Amino acid sequence: MYVLVSYDIVDNKTRTRVMKLLKNFGERIQQSVFECELDEAHYRRMKKGVERLIDSELDSVRYYRLCRVCMSRVVVSGWGEVQEEEGFEII
Repeated sequence: MYVLVSYDIVDNKTRTRVMKLLKNFGERIQQSVFECELDEAHYRRMKKGVERLIDSELDSVRYYRLCRVCMSRVVVSGWGEVQEEEGFEII
């Protein structure tokens, strides 16, 4: 599945930890946005890892699961492109 992850995290240390975790699952496309190509097990593992790091009272993380048809409709203005590589390296 293709997942777009965005986050708004108050604490700098926590934000850095979440960013480092998400780098293991996908490609950083903006400061607080990642594109990830995952199977269900890796999606659950990523989400659980994020939930262990954040403060659910102060922080917000959103996971947008997009189908292949939806991905083909993504439009980018400015620099950048939609990541369509087959499988990211998952550690």
